[in-house]
Amino acid sequence: MPRFVVEADGGSRGNPGPAGYGAVVLDPETGETLAERAEYIGVATNNVAEYKGLIAGLQAARELAPAAQVLVRMDSKLVVEQMSGRWKIKHPDMKPLAAQAAQILPASQVTYEWIPRDRNKHADRLANEAMDAGRLGRQWEPSASTAALDHGAARAVAASSAPPASGPPGDAAAGAAAVRAALASAGGRTRGAGAAVEPAIPDTLFGDSEALTGPGHPAAPAAHEPEADTLVIEPCLDSETPATPPTPAAEPSGAADATATVAAAAPGWGPDMGAPATFVLLRHGETALTPQKRFSGSGGSDPELSPAGRRQAAAVAEALAARGTVQSVITSPLRRCRETARAVADRLGLDVTVEEGLREVDFGAWEGLTFAEVQERFPDDLQAWLDSPKAAPTGGGESFAAATRRISATRDRLLTAHAGRTVLLVTHVTPVKILVRLALGAPPEALFRMELSAASLSAVAYYADGNASVRLLNDTSHLR
Repeated sequence: MPRFVVEADGGSRGNPGPAGYGAVVLDPETGETLAERAEYIGVATNNVAEYKGLIAGLQAARELAPAAQVLVRMDSKLVVEQMSGRWKIKHPDMKPLAAQAAQILPASQVTYEWIPRDRNKHADRLANEAMDAGRLGRQWEPSASTAALDHGAARAVAASSAPPASGPPGDAAAGAAAVRAALASAGGRTRGAGAAVEPAIPDTLFGDSEALTGPGHPAAPAAHEPEADTLVIEPCLDSETPATPPTPAAEPSGAADATATVAAAAPGWGPDMGAPATFVLLRHGETALTPQKRFSGSGGSDPELSPAGRRQAAAVAEALAARGTVQSVITSPLRRCRETARAVADRLGLDVTVEEGLREVDFGAWEGLTFAEVQERFPDDLQAWLDSPKAAPTGGGESFAAATRRISATRDRLLTAHAGRTVLLVTHVTPVKILVRLALGAPPEALFRMELSAASLSAVAYYADGNASVRLLNDTSHLR
């Protein structure tokens, strides 16, 4: 007799408000997605949308195999308890929906299980896609969906547990090794030589809501010119060893290694790592120094936002409020970041926490100068700084090596405190680029190809096995 897992969810933006549901049918043996359903249902409550999702999921399972045994998994305690017969159904809107759900398949074929919301991401994503489509006056289209890329639910059904991570969260090489070990112990399949391997694709960009998209941004040229209010020419390494570009024949490491080797016990997917911690990285808005491309770090004048910067902060606040996934706001102690963070937090109704480790590099005697001015006054110091991440700016500034140690420690501390949550980090160019580089396991020269505009958004998700997934870089669509 066939066995299916149905995961369903529904939501309302307003409760009651614009509502939609999502449901997915999974093969419990492989975790494969067998069917998806989603629909925008107009103005309704959360509970009505959840019941609608249940009905759609059961109908999809019946279409696949009318005699199947079905396990329904939902994060709605109300629906699970009512459909299990343990809670009475009193609300008049719920009674006909519960009766309709009960008639789709015989009661002997259906069981119900409550799961936490972070284990119901596939259905939740479908519901959000349906609501997003409704906001645009359309209905959800399967061809436009990316919810199937979230295999957290499938992995939870089918995959084995991963071993403890051997490295700190966000170190891609350690995470890839842990995944390979888990797959080997689970008897996972690997692809033949030369075959394409499907990488583990992130659940979403910002937690559970819609993916944040926007036009692509061209790679920054590898020119020695300061980018906005700071300059990242040569990143710091995890060790004290200067950067050495890989030769063309060198084997890729870090994220490339993970992409080239990960194969799952279920086809194309790795073991369930649970809900990641997602860091949404917001570079502060403009100051008076930003358009002039002057070094502006922790040791300078601590400028405030300019009028343009305040407008940018308001724009990004509206964009993040529309997505509704940020759960905490943490900021660098510098004024330009605190002002940007406050604009966002006020819009989201959240508090702001100041984190010293998110501050910008101290550029010493170079603070307030342009690159050309530094080159004229301190040519030897500047060249040493460009040649080695261990070299500090003139006058006792902070090297990129020291900055990476500080930022890595801050990352690990915040990951421990915010496991499974979506957190906005309001910070500066250097911390964002270092976090992205470490997450990718990318070579140092990768920083030459990253552009970070004022008030831009980037995002990195961190999984329990040490893997990290860069989901967004330098998005400025909210400013256009």
